[in-house]
Amino acid sequence: MRRPAGRVPVTIGSMESSTTPGGRTRREATRQKLYEAAVTLIAEQGFSATTVDEISERAGVAKGTVYYNFASKSVLFEELLRHGVGLLTASLREAAERTARNGGSRVDALDAMVRAGLVFIDRYPSFTQLYVAELWRTNRAWQSTLMVVRQEAVAVVEGVLREGVENGEFSEEIDVQLTAAALVGMVLVAALDWQAFQPERSLDDVHSALSRLLQGRVSGHR
Repeated sequence: MRRPAGRVPVTIGSMESSTTPGGRTRREATRQKLYEAAVTLIAEQGFSATTVDEISERAGVAKGTVYYNFASKSVLFEELLRHGVGLLTASLREAAERTARNGGSRVDALDAMVRAGLVFIDRYPSFTQLYVAELWRTNRAWQSTLMVVRQEAVAVVEGVLREGVENGEFSEEIDVQLTAAALVGMVLVAALDWQAFQPERSLDDVHSALSRLLQGRVSGHR
């Protein structure tokens, strides 16, 4: 996936290290290295082609360390998905809560969540590619886990939509579940398309386009 000059992707591991300075145990730090190695390698060559030996080498740890922390490569990848989507969910929730604290409307909250999603995807493109690809697979051992963590992210958007319906800001005819899934999907697909085919566009530009779509279709404004 091409990226515009000057935009440097951040790994799942480095994100965690920036949010918990000095607070991680040695095992947590090791798991972050393994997450970072796994997401990079699997994005480059696919899950089946990636070996535990390669993951351990990329992480700079012994092969036995991988199995000490994760029972198998599949378990490592399952935990990686859970970890990454958990971070995305937290960023969406924080955006909604911050908007509420500042007195914003539910549309404002949805708009803030759209931007938070774009920021996350811009920072972690390799993880997002893996996540989107795995959503469409049905033969993976971690499929049930993926569905659970996906629903956790969508549920944050559902909550804001329901509040908007209850207070009269949104029409009662809105299908909350489908609309929430559509909004999350819109951000994922638009962001990946942006990075792959329109990398010259800025995050602000992409957010502005999606914001206009949100304002016109969800809020009912023209």
